Amino acid sequence: MIRLTPAVKRFLPPAVVMVTIFVLSHQPGENLPLPALPGIDKVAHLVVYGLLAATLIRAFAQRMRQLRPGPVVMLTVLWCLVYGITDEFHQSFIPGRSVSGLDVLADTVGALLVGVAWLFLRRPVIADDIKKQCSS
Repeated sequence: MIRLTPAVKRFLPPAVVMVTIFVLSHQPGENLPLPALPGIDKVAHLVVYGLLAATLIRAFAQRMRQLRPGPVVMLTVLWCLVYGITDEFHQSFIPGRSVSGLDVLADTVGALLVGVAWLFLRRPVIADDIKKQCSS
């Protein structure tokens, strides 16, 4: 049986999301069944890259997330930006697909929204942890 290290286990979810993005990006344009709503593709980018950001934040070691939350978010958003750019480059070779700077923007905004939300939502948890440690 294969035993995975904790670090490998933490990075499996982002890897799965990245492979899913790659597979979806590899589909010819006419094979993508999106509803005929204006901007729905940008919403899809925002949501999927938000999910990637959430899995990447979770992939960082807990100690790093606790002690260096700002750099964790910055690295996560940067990773999503770079992956979004490479994804658009990849799409340039797929029939019916094209490169879009607005897609990269939506990718980055999705990652940034999740990162900022995580920064604000984690604060009460840390305050509670400090209170518990001080009262012990």
